[in-house]
Amino acid sequence: MNTIAERIFDFLKNFPPFDMLNSKQLIAISKAVEVGYFEKGQSIFKIEESVEDHFYVVKNGAIGLYTTEGTIVDECDEGDIFGLRALLRKDNYILDAIAIEESIVYSISSHLLEDYITNNSEASQFLMTSFVTNSRNIESNITSSEFTNLQSADYSKNPITCSIDTSIQSAAQIMTEKHVGSIVVVNELKPIGIITDKDLRTKIATGSISISESVSKIMSSPVVTYPENTTVSEAQIAMLKHQITHLCITKDGTINSQLTGILSEHDIIVLRENNASSLVKEIKRCSSVLQLKDIRARAENLLKRYLEQDLPIEFAAKLISTINDVITQRIIDMAISQQNEEPPVNFAWLAIGSQGRQEQLLMTDQDNALVFDDISEDINEANKLYFINLAKQINKDLTTVGFELCPADMMGSNPKWCLSSSEWSQQFNRWITSPDQDNLMLCTIFFDFEHVFGSKDLIETLSQSIFESIDNHDIFLTYLGRNALQNPPPLSFFRQFLVEESGEHKNQFDIKARSMMPLVDAARLLILSHKIKHINNTIERFKKLVELEPQNKDTYLFCIEAYKDLLWFRTEQGLKNVDSGRFIDVQSLSKINRLKLRRSFKAVKLIQELIQTRFKLSQFL
Repeated sequence: MNTIAERIFDFLKNFPPFDMLNSKQLIAISKAVEVGYFEKGQSIFKIEESVEDHFYVVKNGAIGLYTTEGTIVDECDEGDIFGLRALLRKDNYILDAIAIEESIVYSISSHLLEDYITNNSEASQFLMTSFVTNSRNIESNITSSEFTNLQSADYSKNPITCSIDTSIQSAAQIMTEKHVGSIVVVNELKPIGIITDKDLRTKIATGSISISESVSKIMSSPVVTYPENTTVSEAQIAMLKHQITHLCITKDGTINSQLTGILSEHDIIVLRENNASSLVKEIKRCSSVLQLKDIRARAENLLKRYLEQDLPIEFAAKLISTINDVITQRIIDMAISQQNEEPPVNFAWLAIGSQGRQEQLLMTDQDNALVFDDISEDINEANKLYFINLAKQINKDLTTVGFELCPADMMGSNPKWCLSSSEWSQQFNRWITSPDQDNLMLCTIFFDFEHVFGSKDLIETLSQSIFESIDNHDIFLTYLGRNALQNPPPLSFFRQFLVEESGEHKNQFDIKARSMMPLVDAARLLILSHKIKHINNTIERFKKLVELEPQNKDTYLFCIEAYKDLLWFRTEQGLKNVDSGRFIDVQSLSKINRLKLRRSFKAVKLIQELIQTRFKLSQFL
């Protein structure tokens, strides 16, 4: 091995997935690596360029990955891999790669990837679970692409088949009639070969084989098979490894079991085009509210797919909340452009309630508010009029998208919830220092606010005012604690579900009020008691409490799992019944789901007992 190859070997062996290879494999790669030098500002590849037949590893320096708008979304330094996803995707680059500083980059061909990395089980698993990506994060803290890679691939469940005695001409006619690009040759429902459009072009159109021959003359055999739960990442790597464009899906993943589907490279491309990242990009290009409505409907289909494939519900909640936020941001941009003038002062749009907690998976009613900068009392009134008119347009457009107006009018268009920064601070202080039932109810709604658009400094000011008021009136947490105990575990003396006794939802279980809100209220109270800002999500709050109070770790972990189950139940029921999912027919649930639902009540009981002891609330009960 020459000196350069030795240096490459010594470098790569320290970074995954190269550190998972044996010496012989890594030596072979090191000998074939090409070394590139890039000056600051020099491009490695550009958006929409055809993918090169290799990926890259940074040796020295730093490479930035940029969007079309010039926003940096990732900075790759020593040992980082980039350009791999585009290679696996066999598509154009979606980001610009530019040297941030003088850099040395190793280039590794796809053949080396196939021969040594994807054939190594440990290295291949690293690619499938970590899946080094062109972008760690395009829109938010959510790396949706990684979950897309790990979710089950959405394959065609009605594969077109023929027998081995079928003529090539007949097979081609079937493919044409069915509008498909492949046909699977089966024997007793088991796949033994496959013919694709490419086979017809290269073997028949050239005249080398007669169309009257049997399909056995041109089929690829044996086929490559995978099980029904194959992930997107596994499918991509398999296609790359075998240099094919179709996988046969069978019952147990082998050629000896029944064919149940076909997965094509096109299916994966479609899946990627309809993931959260692509929807976010489309939202930013929208020029009308009706276009946004269509995208939000597609987001609902995305949510259904996540539930069907049993992806983590907290991940789905964050993704859908992000889509909701970006839709709202686009609506605000368009609403501002429709006003006669630009906003007179800085302002911020807040999501409150479930959207503020990033837990709004379904299209429920709106909960939002607006805060604007203070100037003087006279000018504030004029500014308020501007922002109320702006908020009315925003609320109207959100309704068009599918978010109904709040029946309690807790929206930015209500003058009560469109206030200057000082007015909001005064209002928060009033609620905290006079914690009657109405004010406590408002606290539970408005304290879960999340910045959606505008000045983040205003949000910081509001957060600070809340904690200052609580510090000066710490009895407030006791009242908030008492409020958190208003809904005890929802089981009767005979361990029956407490259901609605009358009205529209008679004999149905209110999962929101009786199960979810007790956990939401508990998490909020406890996180406020630790003076922790900017963690609004219920699951994230409990995770932080695990860190802050290791002695109560088991209780908080139990609450996390219970809340995930409840969130899943509500979402599944809402999608099924095309409503908010709040009211559930318990009898329609399977026995195991009824047990899981009942088990979540134990978490409510445990956390309420902790609160009762922590805040000395026995005297209030």
